[in-house]
Amino acid sequence: MTRRVLAPRESRIVAVALLLLLVLLAYLVLLRWWFVAPLQQIHEEMAHLRDTHSRYAAAIAEKPALQQRLAEMGAGQAASEAFLAASDPNNAAADLMQQVVDVVGRNTRRGRCVVSQKMPLPPPPASAGEPYRKAAVSISLSCDVEPLAAVLQALEQGRPYLFVDDLSIYRNPVAAQREQGAPLEVQFTLTGYVRPSAGAPAPAPADADAGAAP
Repeated sequence: MTRRVLAPRESRIVAVALLLLLVLLAYLVLLRWWFVAPLQQIHEEMAHLRDTHSRYAAAIAEKPALQQRLAEMGAGQAASEAFLAASDPNNAAADLMQQVVDVVGRNTRRGRCVVSQKMPLPPPPASAGEPYRKAAVSISLSCDVEPLAAVLQALEQGRPYLFVDDLSIYRNPVAAQREQGAPLEVQFTLTGYVRPSAGAPAPAPADADAGAAP
């Protein structure tokens, strides 16, 4: 089998094609990987930085209006009837105990009901995502059934918002032997939200921070 010899013109075409192929490979290996690709990456990073800067600039421009809105929300919360009257947990606990005394005093017409013990408790820790402080007191009552039901209903359904926890109701066996229809002994923990200070900012909405994040 004889090998075909290329004509001079064909040889030049093949040589030019090989040269172009080598130039293309050199561009891909050297110029693009070493220069073009890093420049493209820098361009993308600069575009990302410009976008981030624009978002932060917009958030900063909205800051005065947002602060004013939060201040208005804080003032509205401080005036809300949902909170206890005091902004200090110790004073709020004293208000809680006095409120129990007042509620019991208004519900003694249906039977016997007295506050046998009341004392403040350490402020309970805030739950996850709960922005307000609490005050707590321990209450012991000695009540007949009807006034007890009225007292508990008045505490949990009135204003400010109060919460009855750890409720324990029993009848003293010694008193039951001495007296028919002896009152029930009741113990529970009563908690309420401490009123925010007038100058304290309202809790920021979660989506406000998320919108400013890059």
